Amino acid sequence: MEPSKQAPVVIVGGGPVGFGLAIDLGQRGIRSVVVERHLAPVPIPKGQNLTQRTMEHFHFWGAEDALRASRTIRREYGIGGMTTYRTLLSGITHDWLQRELVRPFYYTDNERLPQYATEAVLRRRAAEIPAIETLIGWTATAVRQDEHGTETDIVDADGNRRTLRSDFVVGCDGSRSLVREQAGLTQTKSDHDRLMVLLVFRSTGLHQLLERYPGKSFYNVLHPELDGYWKFFGRVDLGTTWFFHAPVPADTTRDNFDFERFLHEAAGAEFDVAFDHIGFWDLRFAVADRYRQGRLFIAGDAAHSHPPYGGYGVNSGFEDAVNLSWKLAATLQGWGGPGLLDSYGAERQPVFASTARDFIEQSIFVDRDFLRQHDPARDLADFEAAWEERRSGARAEVNAFEPHYEGSPIVFGPDGVACSAIGGHAFAARAGHHLSPQVMSTGRNVYEELGSGFSLIELGAGDAAIAFARAASDLGVPLKVISDTPARGREKYQARLVLVRPDQFIAWVSDGLSDDRAEPTRVLQHAIGAG
Repeated sequence: MEPSKQAPVVIVGGGPVGFGLAIDLGQRGIRSVVVERHLAPVPIPKGQNLTQRTMEHFHFWGAEDALRASRTIRREYGIGGMTTYRTLLSGITHDWLQRELVRPFYYTDNERLPQYATEAVLRRRAAEIPAIETLIGWTATAVRQDEHGTETDIVDADGNRRTLRSDFVVGCDGSRSLVREQAGLTQTKSDHDRLMVLLVFRSTGLHQLLERYPGKSFYNVLHPELDGYWKFFGRVDLGTTWFFHAPVPADTTRDNFDFERFLHEAAGAEFDVAFDHIGFWDLRFAVADRYRQGRLFIAGDAAHSHPPYGGYGVNSGFEDAVNLSWKLAATLQGWGGPGLLDSYGAERQPVFASTARDFIEQSIFVDRDFLRQHDPARDLADFEAAWEERRSGARAEVNAFEPHYEGSPIVFGPDGVACSAIGGHAFAARAGHHLSPQVMSTGRNVYEELGSGFSLIELGAGDAAIAFARAASDLGVPLKVISDTPARGREKYQARLVLVRPDQFIAWVSDGLSDDRAEPTRVLQHAIGAG
């Protein structure tokens, strides 16, 4: 007899990605068990920049208001940054990663707060959902799978042991993932051979020095001696607490290096410093070659790890969770096709590989080349002209970072393209891309109308919506039809029919003129991995 299951899904790791996945599953009616070894979120500031797309997830998870109430920096500071030359206070600056430039293409505003504060919000929200069981203080020691399901061995601090039986296991257990290792999922690594220091410190003097640059939350210092790597200051709160990371000599320890002087040199001025934390990490990239082995999956840092350049990490992890959640739910509820779960890795793996290669790592190379080619001491006019060009480049990067699934096996995208992080923001509805918001005739935003399953936006396409609703019913696919007119902004979609997936990405678009009665069934089968 098959052993009874504790829940359909066991999630190893209760950081932001693990709890985000549990919440998303729970709201879809799927029970999960979250195994997390830390009793409370680790109070190290990281993963602070939450994009508009991530905040859409918090909106749907019913946690947006709680998250915004937990912010530690005034709203007007946003998540905007600044790049400076040689020292923090040199006066040679330009804006960097101004994500508000793409705000019209998302339903929510961005946000900034330390990851431990985000985790606390997610833990509280998870506690409100009966479908989620949390095992705090427990550590996974082994995972196994067979034709019937999976087993996860766990142990607590007192040595008590349990084995959890489930249909699936998802490893959200960080860059040293047990689940990834025991699933046999290999990684492609790119080692930049740099030891980095992470300093968390308190200073009111630094805040006073930076009052000349209002509205900034993080500061990236470029110095020729670092050859493209950064000295990076970030606010934890407004006025007191900071974090800083930068390359240091390979033999650096807590005791053999003058970190206070290091901060003063990076800033270009002296200020009061009281250290709360001194730690080290290695600058490297690692991307899993596959995100699934049978019933075992990985997400977040278990699937991809990289230096914290640009605030891409935690946001990518949340996108993993949302992408995987609806596919697990569809499979467990019986309406997902046999190819649906494989589409998780087919979509997310190349998108993050592109994120690492085309944005995070590329920024290092761009800065390296700039510093090698332009020097104000050698040719001031040349340097000033090149620095001015960087301003427009910073704007272009924000617009170009538009992860999409055009090459997905479950999307009706163009031929010969791949899923990628490189795209371009647009209001037009495009298969494989995120749905842009528009106001409906009711006065409500389309994001307030979307269903938890698939949604069909029908803009004057006649009887097509009826045929889709009938096909969805026959296939058991949850579908909500949203009918309206192609006017007052909605004409920007440039389509009469837009099929939106449960993760707010577009599976298919049409001008609504086709008279193929079998098309709705074919479209839906393809979108759920059944054809």
